[in-house]
Amino acid sequence: MANGKIGVTTENIFPVIKQFLYSDHEIFLRELVANAVDATQKMKALAQSGDFTGEAGELKVSIELDEAAKTLKIIDNGIGMTSEEVDKYINQIAFSSAGEFLEKYKDQIGSIIGHFGLGFYSAFMVAEKVTIETLSWKDGAKAVKWTCDGSPEYSMEECEKADRGTCVALYIDKDSEEYAVKSRIQELLTKYCKFMPVPVVFGKQTEWKDGKLEETDKDNVINNVEPIWTKTPSSLKEEDYMKFYKDLYPMEDDPMFYIHLNVDYPFSLTGILYFPKIKERMAIDKRKIQLYCNQMFVTDHVDNIVPDFLTLLHGVIDSPDIPLNVSRSYLQSDANVKKISSYITKKVADRLEDIFINQREQYEGKWDNIKLFIEYGMLSDEKFGERGMKFALLKNTDGKYFSIEDYKKAVEGEQTDKDKKVVILYATDVEKQYPFIEAAKNKGYDVLLMDCELDSHFVNLLEQKMEDTRFARVDSDSVDNLIPKADKVKPEMSEDDKKALSDLFKAVLPAGADYNVEADNLGEEAAPVLITQNEFMRRWREMSAMGGGMNFYGEMPEAYNIIVNMENPVIKGIWEEKNPESEVLRQVTDLALLSNGMLKGKALADFISRSAKLLQK
Repeated sequence: MANGKIGVTTENIFPVIKQFLYSDHEIFLRELVANAVDATQKMKALAQSGDFTGEAGELKVSIELDEAAKTLKIIDNGIGMTSEEVDKYINQIAFSSAGEFLEKYKDQIGSIIGHFGLGFYSAFMVAEKVTIETLSWKDGAKAVKWTCDGSPEYSMEECEKADRGTCVALYIDKDSEEYAVKSRIQELLTKYCKFMPVPVVFGKQTEWKDGKLEETDKDNVINNVEPIWTKTPSSLKEEDYMKFYKDLYPMEDDPMFYIHLNVDYPFSLTGILYFPKIKERMAIDKRKIQLYCNQMFVTDHVDNIVPDFLTLLHGVIDSPDIPLNVSRSYLQSDANVKKISSYITKKVADRLEDIFINQREQYEGKWDNIKLFIEYGMLSDEKFGERGMKFALLKNTDGKYFSIEDYKKAVEGEQTDKDKKVVILYATDVEKQYPFIEAAKNKGYDVLLMDCELDSHFVNLLEQKMEDTRFARVDSDSVDNLIPKADKVKPEMSEDDKKALSDLFKAVLPAGADYNVEADNLGEEAAPVLITQNEFMRRWREMSAMGGGMNFYGEMPEAYNIIVNMENPVIKGIWEEKNPESEVLRQVTDLALLSNGMLKGKALADFISRSAKLLQK
């Protein structure tokens, strides 16, 4: 028997481990199972290399819980340890056998998960005492029992263990009794170990028999050792990808597309990403991508690996090359992370462009669901933005889809203004802006539907990307002013008349907004009054409301242009009379307000009453 003090490379390691090193105590089980899987994988490598010629047996990791005794055991039949190895890898904290082993057996094994060192000591976050009973695979090795109560003192002695491998036993402390409950252990194993590459067994399977649930003699294997991201895409079918998605997200609708990631140079990365069907476009859960390291769950916080816009996706990423801090729960940024992020962005763009080219009808059918994602990507990632110009779609108010390039070609013949700029008209609400849309169509113009929450930003981006092109919301001015074909003759009015016209209409407009009253010649048949908002100001207000514009604009009061059509016969009569109490003045103003959805409450009731009276005359 031997007694001693654990050699640590950091002073006071135990309180650091227990309180600070690991932010989440529950990951102790992940670390211990990972160590057991490592030992088992090493055993496989030894057998494959011919260094071990005995009977490897059924390699697995078993979890045993005694709820009454409050003990938890993690048992493997891997390579085990000699007393010298226990002294080196357990008593000397922060050394690891994984690195040495990988160097020797790199041709036989590719999935040593972690460190049999600090990871092991996470056990003391929940246990008042930990024992290790281990027997090495080496000929002539003797079984060793190591015991520690969470202080730097330990004891180590020979023991009676007949089977090769290691059993780590945790004696759960009073503050952590939740980890001595079967349902809690099942939950953690399912969360962290459901795709580990070695069978992980927790108890026996159960079945209903004679009206009650009884255990069978079959092991309850909680994991799938060969998830589909570890397989080659050519060996998989569409239904395999859909089934895996349902396994991950049983309550979600079927995804729209998926991407199978598979790269081994200059870094190792596998995984499957899905485009979910977004029901409420701004109610998005960004924690639906799971990060694995050699099939061991690490975290669903992948912000540093996946570009922000891609966190809208669902799925799995697995890479041993992603640097993690010692608790493995937090990512560390380095050159590899940037390369991986760029690769994922490129693969997503490749996939979207492929679907756009080869499955155009299917792509158009799903565009409304993926529009937010693609616009977000183009706005937030410059490289994706360049690629997106090839596969982003524009949809008009008739429901027809166009590529950006094709749409410009389709409208430039009719919608080029006097300054040789192509003017792209758009609406945000077909019903509310119906009169303006119809006025544009009557001129032979087309109108896009831009009803996504990001469209005010996206329009700005398109104006930067598209040469000699500007966008104008269809209700931001009269249609002739939106696409001026020639210099227009404005009504000749003195400054006094302009002020008088402004005062006349401001007297009957609702309070609470800024109004700019302008006289214009729109034709005898055009509406007497139009109410519009300046394209620039309105767009920046919307951008500000989304958090991306200048707050200065967001804080300004609503501003409207009141365009008075001096060629309209009704306006001619109002202007001759110049009576602010005129019912006709109020009526034409209210009609303009009504068409913009701005007539409400008492003003709307007064308008209805006045209309009834005018009809009786």
